[in-house]
Amino acid sequence: MTPRRAKIAAVGTCVPERVVTNDDLSLTLDTSDEWISTRSGIRRRHIAADGQAASDLGSVAASRALAAAGVSPAELDLIIATSISSDMPFPATASLISGNIGADGVPAFDLSAACTGFVYALAAANAFIASGQAAKVLVIGAEAVSKMIDWTDRSTAVLFGDAAGAVLLAPVAEGETGIIGFDLGNDPGGAGQLSIPAGGSRLPASAETVQERQHFIKMNGREVFKFATRVLASSAGKVLDQHGFRVEDVDLFIPHQANIRIIDAAARKLGLAPEKVFSNLENYGNTSCASIPLCLDEAARAGRLKAGDLVLMVGFGGGLSWGSCLARW
Repeated sequence: MTPRRAKIAAVGTCVPERVVTNDDLSLTLDTSDEWISTRSGIRRRHIAADGQAASDLGSVAASRALAAAGVSPAELDLIIATSISSDMPFPATASLISGNIGADGVPAFDLSAACTGFVYALAAANAFIASGQAAKVLVIGAEAVSKMIDWTDRSTAVLFGDAAGAVLLAPVAEGETGIIGFDLGNDPGGAGQLSIPAGGSRLPASAETVQERQHFIKMNGREVFKFATRVLASSAGKVLDQHGFRVEDVDLFIPHQANIRIIDAAARKLGLAPEKVFSNLENYGNTSCASIPLCLDEAARAGRLKAGDLVLMVGFGGGLSWGSCLARW
């Protein structure tokens, strides 16, 4: 295979059937629809069924992306999955998905970068294609985050939802631009601000860690908010500058869907008109690694993302990590 520029050739998504509204949450938490929506922009979220894991949602999204592209699982050269709610520590969720979709023999691995995982996985897939090591790469963000939530903790229980999104990356055709570039970064000084403390080799599972509820997402909301509002704008500006584009050139800005206040603040800092910012946060909540592909699919179906448009995707999350991807749709 010869080195080539890559493009997003197809998108597929999957959301669980069950919907939980803010009013539903107010029945068990000291909260209300007004309190949640004004502070986060979220009104409802989809929640995975009992026994439904990240790989189940990811497999459906993957199959839909392949069907949209007219590509069979056997034609894939690589599968990369990313999640903060993997089925288990190992084997990789990508491996489980490969089995579910019939991609026997196709190399598959997971990439861990918290909610920035999808952008990081895009960058890795792009590099495989650019180096000539692969031609068709499936990138999947799959989340059953509800399994990792302490439903008695109002600060996190109201924010997250479950979903999966997959994209097929393939070499561009003659005359196409595809993926233009990335900006990736990480601030390890903030690693403790957003994490699941227990369950790894640092703090193995024990009766104490379970009793202390250390296997759920813990977040310093104030610090994460400050980090996100700063890094969304700075990373987006950097990738534009590196490749000779201005903010005015962007047709659609798709940030990670964590909080509407973060999204609005970033858009203001960049000077983006509201009609150029895409958000579906109201209906899905924070779906972590699935949020950007979920937006890509919805934006394309709604006609807000058309062939030739310049799309700017930006993620942020635990690490504290960030990543931007600039692409021609």
